[in-house]
Amino acid sequence: MKIIIVANVEQQEEVLLKKTNEGVEIIFVKKIQEITNFNECDALFILNEYENINLNKFLDKPVFINSVTKTLEQNNLQDNFSRINGWPGFLKRQIWEIASPNKSLAGKVFEQLSWEIIFVKDEPGFIAARVISMIINEAFFALEDEVSSMEEIDLAMKLGTNYLFGPFEWLEKIGVQNIYHLLQKLTVTDIRYSIAPLLEKKYFETVASL
Repeated sequence: MKIIIVANVEQQEEVLLKKTNEGVEIIFVKKIQEITNFNECDALFILNEYENINLNKFLDKPVFINSVTKTLEQNNLQDNFSRINGWPGFLKRQIWEIASPNKSLAGKVFEQLSWEIIFVKDEPGFIAARVISMIINEAFFALEDEVSSMEEIDLAMKLGTNYLFGPFEWLEKIGVQNIYHLLQKLTVTDIRYSIAPLLEKKYFETVASL
């Protein structure tokens, strides 16, 4: 089995941490334009930017895109496309969350890879990203109420829940833009995800500095 993975260096490093069947050949490229042998591969993973790419040329293979906020329906994709979470820190997780209209097709790819997956609904944020985003958002509410400092909140969460990262450490790793856009999407239908003013302020400060 041969798969092509379009990913940046950090994403490549996380994928390489996963235990993969010896019979699988993984070809990494940094940009979709570098793919020259798509017809020879069995599946394609696009872990970086995909929205400005013509995806219609990839219709005869299983394709997995990193699309945490936008659903397959919103992307208007064919049933050979599936969604995964390619945010920093999530690719090296033991189990990946997959949203797919063709579970049989997607499942066969991961079975050959020997990567564990769980199929979830085609909803913004999957499960883990929604939970992490809400935790980060609540941490900003706590910071605004002067409950504690960023460092102490991070430490308390790691000690109390055995999380690998605290909420503010997750924010730095994932990126405030990713968290903000997901919360913005989720709050349209659920006010529980209403964005904390301090988080919104940080988002706009970050955008202004780019």
